[in-house]
Amino acid sequence: MRSPVATLSMTAIAPVIWGSTYIVTTELLPGYSPIMVAMLRALPAGVLLLLIVRELPRGIWWRRSFILGALNFSIFWSLLFVSAYRLPGGVAATVLAVQPLIVIFLAALILGNRIRVLSIIAAIIGVLGVALLVLTAHAKLDTLGVVAGLAGACSMGLGTVLTRKWQPPTSLLAFTAWQLTAGGLLLLPLALLVDASPGTPTITHLLGLLWLGLIGAALAYIVWFKGVTQLDPAVVSSLGLLSPVTAVLLGWMILQQTLTSLQILGAALVLGSIWLGQRGVRNPSYSDG
Repeated sequence: MRSPVATLSMTAIAPVIWGSTYIVTTELLPGYSPIMVAMLRALPAGVLLLLIVRELPRGIWWRRSFILGALNFSIFWSLLFVSAYRLPGGVAATVLAVQPLIVIFLAALILGNRIRVLSIIAAIIGVLGVALLVLTAHAKLDTLGVVAGLAGACSMGLGTVLTRKWQPPTSLLAFTAWQLTAGGLLLLPLALLVDASPGTPTITHLLGLLWLGLIGAALAYIVWFKGVTQLDPAVVSSLGLLSPVTAVLLGWMILQQTLTSLQILGAALVLGSIWLGQRGVRNPSYSDG
């Protein structure tokens, strides 16, 4: 059986891949709305995995697949779109960074997990790290954007906890296929409403969609859900903070964007928060309950 460290390292691949979403979307898919991109990430990847596994949900798993597909994809990505539209990117990323903190309390409520002081401290440090990494001095707040970001964080946080709670009687590949397909189907009407005519895709567009669908959705979520089923939900959720770190590093390496000392400190705080969160889970002495 794979060690916890190996599982953690494997799970971390998913948010690192997700960190490429911004640069792939802006550089390879200009003109596509985020909702259309989200639908094209989820639905084709889910259908492809269904064709591979040749297995559909049965009984209660139809409902659960659509609930998880909505929480992990449809609702989360839609609210992320609203938040990103109404807030500067740095503010939106910082608001979404509260997700590990949300997961700590949801896991206690739904799974009966302990609320550990060290885990809460780690989550707060992670938010601070993301803020230093992406916030600018001229960032402005918008109430609706902040609410959408918090609701999106709650949506994926609840999806993460329920994914851990609901263990399906099937392979992880099939479980991922069900969620991606359900999430994509739920996004389809909204995508057509927002972007009814995206135009004829070019080779560049197809390359971007292949990366986001096959790698950013199918592969990344198989790895992510594997981690969710084996690791503490708070630990898995904290790994999501690697996405903004990756996005900033890719912008620096590929787009020649500046990388300040504060951003480097922010990245170090994010990595430190993940390490501290691991200690909080492993050491039961840091606990309120």
